[in-house]
Amino acid sequence: MTKKVAFLGLGVMGYPMAGHLAKAGHDVTVYNRTAAKAAQWVAQHGGHGKAAAATPAEAARGADLVLMCVGNDDDVRAVGAAALAGMSPGALLVDHTTASAEVAREMHAAAATRGVAFLDAPVSGGQAGAEGGKLTIMVGGDAPAFAAAEPVLAHYAKAVTLMGGPGAGQLTKMVNQICIAGLVQALSEGINFAGRAGLDVERVLDVIGKGAAQSWQMENRGRTMVADKFDFGFAVDWMRKDLGICLAEARANGSALPVTALVDQFYARVQAKGGGRWDTSSLVRLLRDPQ
Repeated sequence: MTKKVAFLGLGVMGYPMAGHLAKAGHDVTVYNRTAAKAAQWVAQHGGHGKAAAATPAEAARGADLVLMCVGNDDDVRAVGAAALAGMSPGALLVDHTTASAEVAREMHAAAATRGVAFLDAPVSGGQAGAEGGKLTIMVGGDAPAFAAAEPVLAHYAKAVTLMGGPGAGQLTKMVNQICIAGLVQALSEGINFAGRAGLDVERVLDVIGKGAAQSWQMENRGRTMVADKFDFGFAVDWMRKDLGICLAEARANGSALPVTALVDQFYARVQAKGGGRWDTSSLVRLLRDPQ
């Protein structure tokens, strides 16, 4: 069934996600802090029911479903509050930002005071997953709101799963990032070791990728790591933001994250080398050039 939808935030993830909704025939209004990006999206996906709005409140006015994909907790609070100001009781606000569980619970409570349902729904799969409509979405919130949102989210996802109450989606995304951090460091060490041992590194990856060492990172980043290519993908700056959220939550719940804390320090060194916008797989450069 066609929905009146607003999408707030047209970055490398949000732009194609909103595009999938337009292609599915939904009535989509977009908002972006840089208005030119919203105008570009409308020019690409324009037609009946496709428009850009000057503010989040304007975009959200009359929408059945409002989706956000912004930068951090402060952005979620600001854009979310502005969106709620334009939303009607019975509407649904979904946040795809990777943010804290605390801000998810805050937004859930704020939305409830206006009769609006809220879901925290961070995504995994990167830009390629967003463009291909193959994201994994982990959701926190109430079951009725999830049931209403799931058919819409499915337009750009291969899996949409309710993980628990408010904040559970963000907590699950933290687990995702913790696991990725350790995997990328291990893969970096293995590739560096193989090279220094005089092996054909791509052949090594091909062989061990058929066994227990196989991972998404190996399949999608191994060869670009060997080629020393990092001008794409999920930026180190974003990963450090995410790991900061993980480490703060760990301090609050008493979890030990020794490897995550160490990898976060390694990413700080990558930033110091000017690699803040490099892909997270650039950790291998620290091993090739320790200086």
